[in-house]
Amino acid sequence: MTERDYYEGGFETGVAPEERQSQRAPKKGGGFLEFLVILLVAFALVFGFVKPFVLEAFRVPSESMVPTLEVGDRFLANKFIYRFAEPERGDIVVFRSVEGGDEDLVKRIVAVAGDEVAVENGVLRVNGEPQDESYTNKGFPDDGSFFGPTRVPEGEVFVMGDNRANSRDSRFFGPVPIENIEGEAFASFWPPSRIGFL
Repeated sequence: MTERDYYEGGFETGVAPEERQSQRAPKKGGGFLEFLVILLVAFALVFGFVKPFVLEAFRVPSESMVPTLEVGDRFLANKFIYRFAEPERGDIVVFRSVEGGDEDLVKRIVAVAGDEVAVENGVLRVNGEPQDESYTNKGFPDDGSFFGPTRVPEGEVFVMGDNRANSRDSRFFGPVPIENIEGEAFASFWPPSRIGFL
């Protein structure tokens, strides 16, 4: 190396140009291993922390929530929200079945603690007021059905499917304890044609 090469290339850093070239060369073979480690850490975070405490994906097993959720739809539920807020009317929730077993169900909350619930000729009434339910299945109406009236106890919610004529819900198994609620469904992500917020 000449004195000129040294001053032009390596004077400021004190490193010869050929040494700088070798320092700039990307490492080979480490990329895949690094990606694998990142992937494993991401999976550990998702399934070790996110899934149990923050959000979880669920699959719709029945027609009880048509047209809001179709059979086979996959959606995300926020498992964190009810640590800071009470469930409200209109929330779509995932909960452990009150009839035993490990089955998870998804329904809409139509009444909360203290509310009086009744169904008259297929019209839901909460505290005597008919409810405007644009989300129910108009193609398969629940005309002519009757239920109640009944009052929702403290610490419980009354849930119904949006497909009222084809839903086993609180009209059959009673109100759901809040402690059974696993989270609030907030977004559908599969199939792609049905991606959106709920």
